[in-house]
Formats: sequence, C-alpha cells, structure tokens
Amino acid sequence: MSVRLGGIEFDNVFYDREVDVLYLHVGEPSSAVDWDESPEGHHLRFGADGQLVGITIVNARRLLDEDGVIEITLPERRIETRDLGDVLAPA
Repeated sequence: MSVRLGGIEFDNVFYDREVDVLYLHVGEPSSAVDWDESPEGHHLRFGADGQLVGITIVNARRLLDEDGVIEITLPERRIETRDLGDVLAPA
C-alpha cells in the first residue's frame, strides 16, 4: 500500500493502530540522514539530498476524527490530507 501526500509517493506505510501512529516513508527508513519536527508535532525525516523521505504522524486517526484533516507544515511548504483511504481503517 502507498500513500500520496503533497506530491510525494510514500511506498513504505505502516499504521500502528494500538498507539495510533502512522509511519510514512519513501523507500527504506534507513535512508533518512536528518530529522526535524513540524510545527504541528509530526516527525519529519530527510534524505541526503535534503528531500523529505518520511513522516511520522502521532494520533493520526484522532486528528482525522476530530479535525477532519491532518496538516503538516514542511520547511518549504504546508501539505494536508483529508483521506488516507484504507490506511487508518479499523482492523
């Protein structure tokens, strides 16, 4: 399963329902060499070329249920999603 956000195709996707954490990554997570946090508290991972390669969203289901949207402010732009398809579907 993959998720497309802000023009980035995250092909390594894992949702931990037990703790409501969504992990999105382009390729293998080990490709990240730098880390940051968005103003909303999401964890951002960047590759050697400075491109965003991963996002960790804590309370993903709660955010969508309460706000109807997940906002992610990146250093160069802000992206948001209202639909994560089957990624956050109940087991």
